[in-house]
Amino acid sequence: MNISETKMKIMIVEDDETLAGEIGSFLERWGYEQFQVQKFDEIRQEFMESSPQLILMDVNLPFYDGFYWCSQIRKVSNVPVIYISSRNDDRDKIMGIAQGGDDYVEKPFRLEMLKAKIEAVLRRTYEYRVKEQKFIKGGLCFESHSGILFFEGKEVELTKSERRILARMMELRPEVASRDELMTELWNTDEFISDGTLTTVICRLRGKLKAACGEDIIQTKKGQGYFVP
Repeated sequence: MNISETKMKIMIVEDDETLAGEIGSFLERWGYEQFQVQKFDEIRQEFMESSPQLILMDVNLPFYDGFYWCSQIRKVSNVPVIYISSRNDDRDKIMGIAQGGDDYVEKPFRLEMLKAKIEAVLRRTYEYRVKEQKFIKGGLCFESHSGILFFEGKEVELTKSERRILARMMELRPEVASRDELMTELWNTDEFISDGTLTTVICRLRGKLKAACGEDIIQTKKGQGYFVP
């Protein structure tokens, strides 16, 4: 797996609606998912709810500037931040890096150049991980060699059975894992197995995934089994 195979979400923090729209449309054409902030007094909250893999952060914003919001996000996440700003003084660039930014792009800029910057930062941040980590959605990812599930870098606690079931579905993704295949995985644990065990484990796992990211991750194909799209 590499970055080009993973649909990354980019959060756009830009109060110029026209520019934000242009950037968003351009990113979608290149296969990225994009989210444009609307509430500029609740940027940290919108970040927590949208779980992007990268942020494009304007510096001149309503309420507080981009440096402030980057420092707030750094309290909860190490997601990469690229500043986009018309402020080109070296002191601003130093301030941006000091507040936790990863790069700085001066306005006006060519969208192709911004794309190159985004790709470079994503590669630096995630490339070494994606060989072992399989991204599921947003900030949710599964580490195949250890069987650990992460959301925004924090471990989501799973039982041995839940880890085995999720590992098998991620291995087959997006194909369906049959109930027989998943029951075989459960027999390889030291937990007590009964007829209803698989249904119980799937239900429990679904609940944990939804509690972490707010979405239903495991889907059912009637009469066949379960899958992660």
